[in-house]
Amino acid sequence: MASSIDWRHRGSQDGRSAQHNRGKLTAHERLEVLLDEGSFQEVDRFVTHRCVEPFDVPETPGDGVVSGWGKINGRRVCVVAQDFTVLGGSLSEANSGKICKVLDLALKCGLPIIYLNDSGGARIQEGVGSLAGYGEVFRRNVEASGVIPQISVVMGPCAGGAVYSPALTDFVFMVRETSYMFLTGPQVLKTVTNESVTPSELGGADVHSRISSVADAAFESDVEALEHVRVLLEYLPANNRADGPSAGTLDSTDRRCVELDSLVPESRSMPYDMRKLVRSIADDGDFLEIQAQHAENMLTGFIRIEGRPIGVVANQPMVLAGCIDILASRKAARFVRFCDAFSIPIFTAVDVPGFLPGRTQEHGGIIKHGAKLLYAYAEATVPMVSLIARKAYGGAYLVMGSKHLGADITFAWPTAEIAVMGAKGALEVLYRKHADDTDFMADRMRTYERRFSSPMPAAERGYVDDVILPVETRRRVATAFELLREKSVQTRWKKHGNIPL
Repeated sequence: MASSIDWRHRGSQDGRSAQHNRGKLTAHERLEVLLDEGSFQEVDRFVTHRCVEPFDVPETPGDGVVSGWGKINGRRVCVVAQDFTVLGGSLSEANSGKICKVLDLALKCGLPIIYLNDSGGARIQEGVGSLAGYGEVFRRNVEASGVIPQISVVMGPCAGGAVYSPALTDFVFMVRETSYMFLTGPQVLKTVTNESVTPSELGGADVHSRISSVADAAFESDVEALEHVRVLLEYLPANNRADGPSAGTLDSTDRRCVELDSLVPESRSMPYDMRKLVRSIADDGDFLEIQAQHAENMLTGFIRIEGRPIGVVANQPMVLAGCIDILASRKAARFVRFCDAFSIPIFTAVDVPGFLPGRTQEHGGIIKHGAKLLYAYAEATVPMVSLIARKAYGGAYLVMGSKHLGADITFAWPTAEIAVMGAKGALEVLYRKHADDTDFMADRMRTYERRFSSPMPAAERGYVDDVILPVETRRRVATAFELLREKSVQTRWKKHGNIPL
């Protein structure tokens, strides 16, 4: 006898209509956008909750989550999509069991996993059973970290303990107006602090993609967010033992970057857009930026060179003169560690006058946060190529993928300046007693600039492998990564390091 249940639409018609009225897709509609047509294979569609009396909870097959596997651009992935039309997508013991089963499957098979979050939170009627379910998911998120890529797309409410699963994954994307994340909601906030705030103001997509850095990007619709996930996966390997996906290109490795000859302004204080350098050396000019709206003085993202994925970390002189602050340190450190975990080579473009000074930065722990970036680079064993375009001063020079922290090949443009600090600051320290002697200070300024406003002192010591013309940058970087393709590093045994968190 044929089943009368429409498995593709388990919630009520009213629930699906409400979802659409909010500008949201249902769980199955989202999977249709995310996955290649006809590739989805569902598991555990008959699972129901285990809630008993006295609570009246209707038995709904699937129990508020759709799980299984499918393909994206022909590559297999595992997926979990919470279904808000069924019991508000709330997490129960059975519901979490479905998520854990697919996560275990992803680990066994070495497949990326994508979570589509849209849930009212823990199912109150199940008490500690639902809390235990969250704990089981979190533990597996940690177990999978650095083994398979984990991507979360928050497409509705995600509050309380539920926020920790996305926070444990590699990438988090949100949808404006319809998604939000917070530990404590507006109602509790009103009661405790008498502060009135909307869910979007407290933990909306723009808050988390611009300010908190919990989210890597915010999108206008479900469809736009899901399409972005499909693009991102084209840069990621299936797991930490697999090669990254290779893409064909007609862009010649020997292409001359004529536009880079005039990129750095003659005035050392004038800004320029570092994205132009990144796009110039990338295949077909494609740059998939990560956390583009957060800590904009540091660029992170992916390009391809000779069809192979490369992670990019770069100072952005257009914002805070490219200084490294707390937010930039954390942003870059996390990205470097992700690339290293999945054997994605790293290209670093340097133009940094130093760490951002000030009481706020010091009291906020810039020392420890800057050490995160230093630690990430020093720990990384993937191929690393660095290019110093202009300023590389002091400790900031060191932490930006320098030769001293393990960069395999370091290039510099003729415009590079590698020194403890800029000329003005250096003279104020060295010749404080002569500060009023204009002629003396001008002479010392010329001497200092002649000595340090050049990459040659560093090149003479082997800290820079070659001084190259900007027009040659793509070719030289590409050949360096080609050389490093079979790089192998033996590290000391240890359970794990103690990164300065």
